[in-house]
Amino acid sequence: MNAEIIAVGSELLLGQIANTNAQFISERLAEVGVNVFYHTSVGDNPARLEEVIKHAEERADLLIFTGGLGPTKDDLTKETIARSLGVSLSMDEDAMDSIKAYFEKVGRVMTPNNEKQALILEGSVPLKNDFGMAPGMVFQQAGKAYILLPGPPSEMRPMFSTYGIPAVMNLMKRKEVIHSRVLRFFGIGESQLEADLEELIDRQTNPTIAPLAGDGEVTLRLTAKHESKDVAETLLNELESEIRGTVGEYLYGYDQDSLERVGFRLLKEKGLTLAAAESLTAGLFQSSLASIAGASSVLEGGVVCYQDSVKRNVLNVREETLKNQGAVSRECAIELAANVRSLFKTDIGISFTGVAGPEAQGDLPPGTVWIGIAAGEEEPKAYQLTLAGSRNGNRSRTVKYGWHYLVKECNE
Repeated sequence: MNAEIIAVGSELLLGQIANTNAQFISERLAEVGVNVFYHTSVGDNPARLEEVIKHAEERADLLIFTGGLGPTKDDLTKETIARSLGVSLSMDEDAMDSIKAYFEKVGRVMTPNNEKQALILEGSVPLKNDFGMAPGMVFQQAGKAYILLPGPPSEMRPMFSTYGIPAVMNLMKRKEVIHSRVLRFFGIGESQLEADLEELIDRQTNPTIAPLAGDGEVTLRLTAKHESKDVAETLLNELESEIRGTVGEYLYGYDQDSLERVGFRLLKEKGLTLAAAESLTAGLFQSSLASIAGASSVLEGGVVCYQDSVKRNVLNVREETLKNQGAVSRECAIELAANVRSLFKTDIGISFTGVAGPEAQGDLPPGTVWIGIAAGEEEPKAYQLTLAGSRNGNRSRTVKYGWHYLVKECNE
């Protein structure tokens, strides 16, 4: 079964809201083996919506609409679909009773236009709205299926999960499962990852491999299709094992993982505490950790040491280091990491110093970065980066590299 998701609402085209409904519906459809080849957004215009319906009917078996089921004049989805399919609208008495009960409960007078929300396509199967007023519906005609869902995600998501997916399953003749797994990589570019996995990518059939780059990271979405979820899982395990054999050193997590969450979990599991000295990043690293619930079990504190005077007077960086090697140097990064660790009496100290940009700092071009890590009994380590990007882009990527090196440190 091939599906097209059609989001109705001028606010989508104006950029006032994001179309998160299409993403949610696509994910749920993939779980039950329905292919989604098109996402379409259209404004509150009957003529353009009718045109969209005609195009979708040519390329999809299942048309899923979100939005335009409300009480106002610009909510025209039901009326337009009814006209396009040559069917009438009828009152769903259960929905009407639910709407009346709501207004009685909140002590408000129900205006006549709210009755419009209880209208459904004649001959359709209503989908109950447990968190709102307008019901959804499933309608079939001439080998096509149409599912209408409300626009607000708080109503659409539970409706589609509870009632929509079972309806889709009933429509399907074959109930394959599409099972996906996202592998997350850092420290390798998309082109290099793809080159290293070229042989696997060229011979992919089932499972498939889809590379995606974004926000300084690279992901691979592995997708297996089979009637048995267990078999699909086995196929994914076998493919992941091959991928690990080639680029496993860059793999840090799965699905919704992030570098900071993986790093936090490792630190917490090992009972390690952390302190940070931040010049270039000015607290951005600590902020990324503090965004995670339970960060206090790991983070003791830190120092924003933007000025050399703070590096010298608070973190005891030697005057000769600042004078001879400079604040942006291997030596300064190591002293910052070791001294912040000592100051806060933590297991690990991490430091960030560099040139964010856009201007150079003496002979150092923008994007020159040093990250220091002091941990265990070994000598502190320092890692040099040469980044290319905007000022804040360099700062953000530096934080990610900090987590990358911490994850490596915890795994050694």
